[in-house]
Parts: sequence; C-alpha cells; structure tokens
Amino acid sequence: MTIELSRRGFCIGATMVGLQTISSGAFAARSEDGTVRLGLVAPMSGPNARYGAFSMRGAQMAAKEINDAGGVGGRKISVMPGDSQGTPVEGVSATRRLIDQDQVDFIIGDVSSSVTLAMQPVVEDAGVLLLNAASSNPMITYKAGVGGFKWSFRNYPTDENRALLVLQYAAEKKGFTKYAVLSVDSDYGRAAIQFTKKYLPRFKSAIVTEDYYKEGEVDFRSVLSKIRDSGAQAIIMYGNADSSPIVGRQMMEVGIAGKIPLIGNAEFNTASTIKAAPKAMEGAIEAAAWLPAYDSPKSKAFVEKFTAEYREAPNNHAYVHWETVHLLAKAIEQAKSIDREKVRAALSGIKYDSAVGEVTFDDHNQARLPMILLEIEGGKPAIKGAYKAEIDYPK
Repeated sequence: MTIELSRRGFCIGATMVGLQTISSGAFAARSEDGTVRLGLVAPMSGPNARYGAFSMRGAQMAAKEINDAGGVGGRKISVMPGDSQGTPVEGVSATRRLIDQDQVDFIIGDVSSSVTLAMQPVVEDAGVLLLNAASSNPMITYKAGVGGFKWSFRNYPTDENRALLVLQYAAEKKGFTKYAVLSVDSDYGRAAIQFTKKYLPRFKSAIVTEDYYKEGEVDFRSVLSKIRDSGAQAIIMYGNADSSPIVGRQMMEVGIAGKIPLIGNAEFNTASTIKAAPKAMEGAIEAAAWLPAYDSPKSKAFVEKFTAEYREAPNNHAYVHWETVHLLAKAIEQAKSIDREKVRAALSGIKYDSAVGEVTFDDHNQARLPMILLEIEGGKPAIKGAYKAEIDYPK
C-alpha cells in the first residue's frame, strides 16, 4: 500500500509478513570450512560497548535464524567480532585483522560514522564488501558507489535523510513554512541544520532565527523568548536527550508550550521527556530508523523473539544489525555464490522487504529505505507511518 503525500515521492513503505528464509543451491566454494565468514566491527569495549553488544546480539540472532533454516546455499554464517572501541584507529586495526587473519568474506560495521569513514579505504584496497548498518554521516554515502568506494554499502538512513523527512512532513502535513533553530553546537547538530537549509527552498520555507547551545547548557529562556516573538511556527531541534526536558519546561515558562512545537531529533518521544514537559512536547515530530513499537508483523516477531532470547527489549542497533545480516544473506542467495563481485552486483539490484518497508540501493550504494515518523499526541508518541524521500546528491 502506498500513500503519496506529494509528487516528490514521499511514500509509505509496505510491510512484510514473516521472517526471511534462505534456500540452498549450487554455490561456489571458497571458505575451507564451508561457512560464510562475516566480520562485525563495533565497539565491544569502551564507553559505547552497550551499542556493540546490541549489534552483536542482533547479528547473531539473524545468523542463527538463517543457519537453522539450512544456511545460505547450504553454508552456515559465522559472525566474527572486531572491537573498534568506538575509535577510528582501533576500527581500522579490527578491520585489517578480520581481513588478513580471519579471512572474512564480508564485513558489517561500524556504529560510529568516524570509524566507518576510516574503514572505507581499507575495505576498498582489500576488495572486501562493507555493508554498514548503523552510521548516519552522509559523507559515507557521498564517497560510495559512483562517489568512488565501490565496496561500501549502507543499509541505514543518513542524517540528511532524517533532516529532509522531518522538514517534508512538517511542511506537507502541518503546513509549516517558518522555523526557529535551537540545535546543539556539535558536528551533528550543525550538520542537521545545514541539511535542513539545503531543502528549505523545495518547500518554500525559511529559518527566521538560528541559535545553538553548548552541551550541558541549562538556561534557554532568552533564546526561547526571542523565538516567541519571531513568528516561527516550529522549532527545529537536533541535540541531546538531556536537554529536551529542560527546553520543554522553559518553553512553558515563556508561554510557547503548545503553540510552537519542536521538530527534529532529541528523543522527544521518551516517557521521561514527555512527563517533564507534557504541554511542550505535544505535537513534537521526529524521525527514527526503527522503533520497537512499530506495528508490522516482521517487526513485532523480531521484538518478541529478541526479548525472549536476551531478557530485554531490543534497541535500534539490535534491529538494524539483525535486518542487515538477513539482507546480506538474500544478496548471497541471489548471487548463487559468495564471490564478492557477484554479491556486490546482487546487492546493487536487490529488492528486500524489511520490517519497515522495501529496501533498494541507489547509485551511491545507499539504501532507499523508509524512516518512521513520530508525533506526540495526547502525551504519547503516535507512529504516523514509514516514509521515504529522495535526497539531492552534491554535483
């Protein structure tokens, strides 16, 4: 089912019933032990180790599902970890070990964009396919496919995708054309606003005030007062989850709560943020790659199985790595080989039914995949659907 919001291709992704299964066939032999060796680069230690743990669990669960169904072409998938510690230097070292010592066939990684960017030239030199599942920096895509790195693919929306979708939803569904900016003063926060500015002309929209806050800042009253008098219809905010409740409470103090909604990405939808400032969070809009509450049969089955297996609910990293292993397995199946060139070609032309909607790749090896749009309604996050929009690549 497709819902067209405009002629610019903003459409809802169809969902799929059931889990991916992989059939067997005649495959070219390469690995001596008869397995598909899949390297997974992620922060297994350090401050971001929790992300790595969820990534590994999602990948291992997918591999087990595929293996229990007979493997891919009769081959079992073996997931081999590489610890990036969340840093580019360690990520490169882990990638080289997986290629040179473990002789992996394919690599998935990393959670951190800076690590993934450092990995790209390494896999390019080695001719090993890198399928990213969780990094969002657009430069990874700009440099891939026709951008130069033919061995780099990404099955995850970029920060540019997110900024475009939030702006497009706000313009086409809410009629907003005037925005105030209150974003974190970081590479992430400033880049999100740059991407937003890139697409403002598409929707005949404008930014009327623009401000950035430092991490740890706690007084937003003067900026919010300026926004109150600016004529802005919404506040674009990309930033820290810790700041959202503070901003929300101070929006109530200056009298704009319930009048000027927040849009962007700063965990507006969490229970603690909504509880801290329910009136200010009402109408807040943000986009997510995936949410446990997303109502599709495949997504619900994944959440139920993961929770039963690990005794806790999955997060986004668990889901995207689980889905990406299934995606890679389908590409191997279609290639009827684990030959890297053949799998790369299969991935370029694949049509894969994810839990959120159909996934295909563009000529920059970037997945065209839906993002989930949320809006806070009646004090609760309401999922408005899974949407796509085409970005404009730099010339």
